[in-house]
Amino acid sequence: MDVNLFSAGLIYLAAAAIASPIGRRLGLGAVLGYLIMGALIGPSALGLVGGNREEVLHFSEFGVVLMLFLIGLELDISKLWRMRGPIFGLGGLQVAGSAVIIALVAALFGVQWRESLALGLILALSSTAIVMQTLREHRLQETSTGRFVLTPWLRWVAKLKAFEALTATALVLVVGVALLMNSVGLSPALGTFVAGVMLASSEFRHELEGDIEPFKGLLLAVFFLAVGAGIDFELIANRPVLITAIVAGLVAIKFAILYLLARFFGMSFDQRLLFAAALAQGGEFAFVLGSFAVGRGILSEEISALMIASVALSMALAPLLLLAMKHWVVPKIGTTEKLRNQTAREPDVKDDGNKVLLAGFGRFGHPIARFLRSHGCMPTVLELDSDHVDFVRKLGLQVYYGDATRIELLRAAGAAEARVLIIAVDDEDQCLKIITQCRKHFPELKILARACSRDHAFRLHESGVQYFIEQLGSSMDCAVAALVETGREEQSAKRAAAEFRDHELASIARLAPLRGDETSYIQAVRRNIEDLDSLLENSPSSD
Repeated sequence: MDVNLFSAGLIYLAAAAIASPIGRRLGLGAVLGYLIMGALIGPSALGLVGGNREEVLHFSEFGVVLMLFLIGLELDISKLWRMRGPIFGLGGLQVAGSAVIIALVAALFGVQWRESLALGLILALSSTAIVMQTLREHRLQETSTGRFVLTPWLRWVAKLKAFEALTATALVLVVGVALLMNSVGLSPALGTFVAGVMLASSEFRHELEGDIEPFKGLLLAVFFLAVGAGIDFELIANRPVLITAIVAGLVAIKFAILYLLARFFGMSFDQRLLFAAALAQGGEFAFVLGSFAVGRGILSEEISALMIASVALSMALAPLLLLAMKHWVVPKIGTTEKLRNQTAREPDVKDDGNKVLLAGFGRFGHPIARFLRSHGCMPTVLELDSDHVDFVRKLGLQVYYGDATRIELLRAAGAAEARVLIIAVDDEDQCLKIITQCRKHFPELKILARACSRDHAFRLHESGVQYFIEQLGSSMDCAVAALVETGREEQSAKRAAAEFRDHELASIARLAPLRGDETSYIQAVRRNIEDLDSLLENSPSSD
């Protein structure tokens, strides 16, 4: 028994326990926290772990295998077939394009063709572990042996309520498939992915996910720590310019290829930026393939060391790049690009002589328009998303492209003669701007507004318009159904829901003036909750 390996394992586990909450608290995410903590405890910094890093890395790679099994569980055969275009088209072109460009760039800098080709193929792969974990933080043909052996066994185990056997079965399946694939020279990760797809339509899918998830999370944490610990800061310090150039070149090449392919496959501008940022890094398989290539004499040890250091740095930078793209670049450049595209299209608003105007045709406005239309009161609809306008028109519904904050467009839509304006946009500031403009130019127009949040409801109350809190109605419908299922009489439950809704709306008026004083606001909310409990307990509908 290797005591040193156990000591290293203890250090890795302790580091994982510390890194995750600190990384999340600082807004960096758990992955970046693991990588930074791994670098600190590694041989190039504090030196708490060192000689056993390779063993820990190989062991923790099992976390990647478990992750791919869980990804497979999310896909049944029909879903996988529907995704064949993005998988084989976008994915295949990305790998092929990145491999060719990277190999050519390496050759231009004097690297021999065999090494250039090997570098291109290795560096074309992105980090599945980094991408999936980071995105999660910031939403085959089935074989007869999946079908006729494993599922009956799981049913029998579940019938006996031997839950620990279900966990053991899940782990045996993953480990067994991984070893089988490895023994025949194939990727263990690919094998477990196929096994996951095989069981995606099984009734035990969610049980398997729940059993494996804790092991996957822990092993992935150790994997990221081991990657961080493997960053050779001495090599980086000795050749900073070269490694910086390699990392920047790798990220730039992959980002450009991914962005262009995403555009070709019809992704929106914002999606293209996030997609390219998420995958513009090296992958964990570079550590395995680098050692393999050195052992076969394909790569020299010097080039392999530079490659591994660069890949580790690119993986460490990946969460930061995605974070920056999501919070800084996309909100600015993405919004500017969207506005530029919208500005290029001229509004086509007309006055249909309708009594109702509707600003916004999203999840809130859509059912309103359909309901009014079914009662012979079709509203004149204005929608700012030009792509959505085109799609809705294909469905046979009349929607005009235009910005409801522009008075000339409201006037063109007939606001001066209409009786009601329904504001169903999801931008709270835009909603209030429309209200202000209409109050000034169309004082006789009755305004009904969507309240996107409680704070928005406060602001709408203060503006004096009639508002409707989003999801309140559907929440009450769900609550009524739950009460009925527990034995409550349906009409009684509906009366209770109506009382709750009236109390909730009345509380907006009482609480709105207190928002600036946190202490008074909290005290008033507590009294409001107590009053509501007392009201419902003494209500006839609670009997």
